[in-house]
Amino acid sequence: MGNSSTKLAEKCSLLTKDEVPLVASSFKLVSKNSDRIKEDDLMKFWGSQMDPRLAQYITNFLFGSLGSRSSVVEFQKFAELYVYCVRGSVDERISVLLTCLGHSGSESADIAYPLIKEYVEAVVSSYMRALRLESGPQFKSWESKGFRIIKECIQKLADSLVYDVVQPGTQKVTRTDAERWLQANPTFLKMLEHVFSHLYNYRSTKSPQEEPIAVRGSMECASRLLPFCEGLEYVPDFPATTDITQILYINSNLPQDFQNKWRFLFSSQIHGESFSTLLGRIMDQGPSVIIVEDTNGYVFGGFAPASWCLSANFAGDTSTFLFTLRPKMRCFESTTYNNHYQYLNLHQQTMPNGLGMGGQHNFWGLWLDSEYGIGESSESCTTFKGYSQLSANKKFQIRNIEVWAVGEKPSTESDDEVKKIKIVFSSRKVINCLCLLSLKCSQKSPGRSVLQGNTETKAILEMAGKRQYSEGIRDEFFE
Repeated sequence: MGNSSTKLAEKCSLLTKDEVPLVASSFKLVSKNSDRIKEDDLMKFWGSQMDPRLAQYITNFLFGSLGSRSSVVEFQKFAELYVYCVRGSVDERISVLLTCLGHSGSESADIAYPLIKEYVEAVVSSYMRALRLESGPQFKSWESKGFRIIKECIQKLADSLVYDVVQPGTQKVTRTDAERWLQANPTFLKMLEHVFSHLYNYRSTKSPQEEPIAVRGSMECASRLLPFCEGLEYVPDFPATTDITQILYINSNLPQDFQNKWRFLFSSQIHGESFSTLLGRIMDQGPSVIIVEDTNGYVFGGFAPASWCLSANFAGDTSTFLFTLRPKMRCFESTTYNNHYQYLNLHQQTMPNGLGMGGQHNFWGLWLDSEYGIGESSESCTTFKGYSQLSANKKFQIRNIEVWAVGEKPSTESDDEVKKIKIVFSSRKVINCLCLLSLKCSQKSPGRSVLQGNTETKAILEMAGKRQYSEGIRDEFFE
C-alpha cells in the first residue's frame, strides 16, 4: 500500500502526510484498485452511509451536474472533496456547496433558500446516520435508555441551523450571505466534517488505533456534539420528553466546558409532580438544563450556568439561554441588557415563589410556579436576544419537567472535608510506616538510626509533629 499511496499523493498536494493513507485507501476500495471511480461504484460503496439527497449532491461535485457530467472521477477531485469538507476554508466549503447545488460558484450567483435548506438537512440527516452506524459510547449511552432519532426532529434541527442564512424579506441567498452564515455556524461545520470523515473512513483497512491522528481527532471532536448520559442506570424505561437530535441541539449551544456529560436529576413522571421534590433534586448540582413540556405539546426550557439555590437575588451569567424544541428549535442568547438570568425563591410573603429565568417579576421569559403545574412565558423578554414566547399560551399547564445537570458534579464543603480526612489518614499511614521502619532498622543496627543521613524522612516526621528523641543523644551514647 505504501508505494501506491505515495504515487496517489503525488497527484494531490492538498493532502497532509496523515491524510494520504486514509484517502488513498478509500479511493482504491471504491475504484476497485483502478485509477478512476465510476458513479455507480461510488453509490454502491457510500450509498447506505448517508442521506440519498446528500449522495446526489456529492455526485454533482465529483462528476459534474446534468448536461456536463463525466462518467468517472480521478483521485485529485476525490481528495479535494475530503479536504474541503473536513478542514477547508469558508471559501472552499462554500464552493463545494454551490457546486453540489449545480451553481458555478460565481460571486453574483443567487441560490434559492429551499435548496440550501435541503442541503443542510441532508448533511444533518447523514450526520445522525453516521452516529447511529458508528454507535460510539455517547450514542450508546442514550440509545440504551430508550432515546431515539426522530425524522421530524432532524428537519427541525436543520431548519434551526439555516433559518438566518436568508436576508429578511427575500428567498434568495448570495454567496456573501452563505459565507456569513457558515462562519457563524460551528455546529453545522462540525457535522459536515464528521460526515465526510465517516465516509472516507468507511471500511478502512486500518483499526481505529491505527488511523491517522488527524482523522481520529476530527471525528472525536465532532462526536462531542452529543454528550454522555449518566444517572439512568436504574431507570430501565425512562419516559423521555426529548430525542437524541434535540439533546444534541441543546448541548451544541452550551459552553464547551459543559458539553461532555449530562447527569439526570429530575423527571416529574418518575419523581412525582411536586415543586419541593424538584428543588430537593436540583439545588447545589451545578449548571443544569431544564426541559418543560406543556399540555399543548410545546417543548422548551433553559440553561442555568449557576447552581440553583434559594435567594431573593438573581444568579447566573451571560452564558444563560432559553430555547424551544417544539414546534421549532430556536435558541435565545443573552442580550446583556440586564442580569435577570436565574431566580429561585420559596415561602416568601413579598417576593414571587417559584423558579424563573429572564424578564422580571410577573413578566418572565420562563416561570415555574411553586404551586406545581402552573407556568408562564411572556410575549417579550429583554434578557434574551430574539426571544419569542416559548409556550403556546402565556400561562400554561405543565405536562412534564426534566432537569439534567451538565458537566462534572461540583464539590461541596462536605466533599472537601472528606478529602482532607483521607489525606490526613493517608499521611498518618506513611508516617507510621516510616516510624516502624526506623524502629526495625535501629533494632538491627543498635548503633545507628535509620534517619541518620536521611534528611527527607526526618523533615516529614518534623512536619507531622513527631519529635525525634534520639537526636543528639544516640551518637554520644554509642561512642
